Amino acid sequence: MFKETPETAVHHEIEINDIKPAYNSSYPASKANSKSREPDNFLLNMPDVVCLSHLRWDFVYQRPQHLLSRFANHGRVFFMEEPMFVDTDTPFLDLSEREGGVQVAVPRLPHGLTPEQLEDVQRELLNGMLQEQGIASYALWYYTPMALGFTSHLSPVLTVYDCMDELAAFKFAPPRLKELELALFQKADLVFTGGQSLYEAKRDKHAAVHAFPSSIDKAHFGQARRRQEQPADQASIPSPRLGFFGVIDERLDIALLEDLADAQPDWQLVIVGPVVKIDPATLPRRRNIHYLGGKSYKELPSYLSGWDVALLPFAINESTAFISPTKTPEYLAAGKPVVSTPIRDVVRPYGEQGLVHIASSATEFEVAIMAALGQKQDEAWGKKVEHFMANMSWDETWGQMVRLMAQAAKQRKGKAA
Repeated sequence: MFKETPETAVHHEIEINDIKPAYNSSYPASKANSKSREPDNFLLNMPDVVCLSHLRWDFVYQRPQHLLSRFANHGRVFFMEEPMFVDTDTPFLDLSEREGGVQVAVPRLPHGLTPEQLEDVQRELLNGMLQEQGIASYALWYYTPMALGFTSHLSPVLTVYDCMDELAAFKFAPPRLKELELALFQKADLVFTGGQSLYEAKRDKHAAVHAFPSSIDKAHFGQARRRQEQPADQASIPSPRLGFFGVIDERLDIALLEDLADAQPDWQLVIVGPVVKIDPATLPRRRNIHYLGGKSYKELPSYLSGWDVALLPFAINESTAFISPTKTPEYLAAGKPVVSTPIRDVVRPYGEQGLVHIASSATEFEVAIMAALGQKQDEAWGKKVEHFMANMSWDETWGQMVRLMAQAAKQRKGKAA
């Protein structure tokens, strides 16, 4: 029932002394205590981290990968995904190691199981992994409340709910999600949110909710500021290129893309990312819209380097009410002017501080893009972006989270004594 497939891992060490205090004073302050010295002992004696996720590790490199790969520099991390259904009579857990040391566990289950059977089988597979891997002292790190159905029997030393999205508002959200999230609030020691709007929506549901908006790997995306060889599928696309990368789903305003392409046939819209949850046939097809498919995290700077303007063409609907797009600071770190629809966590703080153009309609997008096309050499704007992002990094975000975890673990230990 338990199959292990190890791969070679490469660790990029982060020293405990490198953890710095609050990563961006421009955001409303988290409740983290930046002066705490408790992270040292916590990391030196870090429990195993068992993450329960609705996202797949190998799908899109984003918040979970940035954070959990840092934990893997200090101890063991197990990332359990949602099941994959295969032609098998016997359920098993496929466990394999990724670069950086994270162990990814994928339940491989037979088709046709009832919801109750699904939970029973996942509980059995998880219990088997804990036993066979000698996972005795561990923290549970939840990305999906749905996992509570097969983990509520566990006794972790710490429980963290990293609420990166309002999952109940997404297309095809399970009916039980809201109910299980309320139960997870009761179980969790800490709740982190993926943005300020989500923090405001959740702060009254738990005594220890902390806002951690999207952060940035500046060195990685800063590569786009240098001249790079253009990828083969983008090299022949003429300029100006207006680009977007990310998951293409119900959150993307496809009508806006269509109207913009029709209004400015000489502008080239470059769309990079996988299509999920929507029918690809519904996407607008124009000679100046180029769907290049999903790309690896490593490849993104080379695509960004060839864009003139970066876009955030999100629809304004229930599924985008609380999103905090990670690509906002990634675009800016690449030195690209950005035009976005009025997503709250983009308007605050990026729009209000003049870092990003905000537009609601195709006509407004045209005006904003024309302004953005002339912004590349705007030194004042560049310095403003650099100042705003000076203290932003995933190391900073992760370091603040570790401080809070160390404090929560100490408090929990004190109560048990």
